[in-house]
Amino acid sequence: MGYTVAVVGATGAVGSQMIKMLEESSLPIDKIRYLASARSAGKVLQFKGQDITIEETTETAFEGVDIALFSAGGSTSAKFAPYAVKAGAVVVDNTSYFRQNPDVPLVVPEVNVHALDQHKGIIACPNCSTIQMMVALEPVRQKWGLERIIVSTYQAVSGAGMGAILETQAQLRSVLNDGVNPKDAEANILPSGGDKKHYPIAFNALPQIDVFTDNDYTYEEMKMTKETKKIMEDDSIAVSATCVRLPILSAHSESVYIETKEVAPIEQVKAAIAAFPGAVLEDDAAHQVYPQAINAVGKKETFVGRIRKDLDAEKGIHMWVVSDNLLKGAAWNSVQIAETLHERGLVHPTAEVVFELK
Repeated sequence: MGYTVAVVGATGAVGSQMIKMLEESSLPIDKIRYLASARSAGKVLQFKGQDITIEETTETAFEGVDIALFSAGGSTSAKFAPYAVKAGAVVVDNTSYFRQNPDVPLVVPEVNVHALDQHKGIIACPNCSTIQMMVALEPVRQKWGLERIIVSTYQAVSGAGMGAILETQAQLRSVLNDGVNPKDAEANILPSGGDKKHYPIAFNALPQIDVFTDNDYTYEEMKMTKETKKIMEDDSIAVSATCVRLPILSAHSESVYIETKEVAPIEQVKAAIAAFPGAVLEDDAAHQVYPQAINAVGKKETFVGRIRKDLDAEKGIHMWVVSDNLLKGAAWNSVQIAETLHERGLVHPTAEVVFELK
């Protein structure tokens, strides 16, 4: 017997990838349902060659749904995820809304699958840039411990949604085809749609993802800090992030510096990462082999390379981490959680609804 699976936000950049991942998934699916906003309701998308009519997301849309994958923005998850749980569904949420809720497991299956066992109806996916860093660092943490993480990200515009992709492409065309000065390219979305000013991303690097918090870090940077501690279940790990947007369409890259608790021999670090589920070692400096964004697009794995000892700190290690932010960073991690819930027998109604209905 299979499940009825709903994709909430089916028309978005991540939602479309969720559909693709579900088509390739081992999850037993009897019925698929696509939910979106009222303006998308009635449109038709496909699932394995079958036409599926999009339905409007409402409080009553989740009757009969076993698993609901959400990727339609935090406000949509806040409003409708509790109704999905009330109807008996297990929610896998790809927004930031529930990530720091103590009643919600924050899960990267390769790293903390045990957190699923106590779920109360909602499981959160971490931020895309956090997920790939966790896959790269968990094998190191398991063997040598972690004291400190300093990460600088080089993030693709698809992380800001389909609108950011289209705006980036339009800016590039205006500069290359029409001779527009990059500074004068029309910008309405980046670095953050909710902030006061917007800047062109074409031929640019924007050291702001999301809006700034009171401590002058952005919310994206604080997500990486808080989520790392929650996933690794260790508040003592020092984490600091600088998140930068580049004019790359897909796949995030990260320069990660860590300090381990015990001295970690580099060749052993490489071997541990190479053996870790979901991680692929690409590290051969002599032959210029290292992870690249264009090579990671469309792949589920996290690629790790440029692993080397710090020149001054005995326990310091540098590495370069790349992954497709729409797949492992979002859609695939969500579907992977759903598959794992099935494998562990955890797709079932919760005893009570602990989340507020709005």
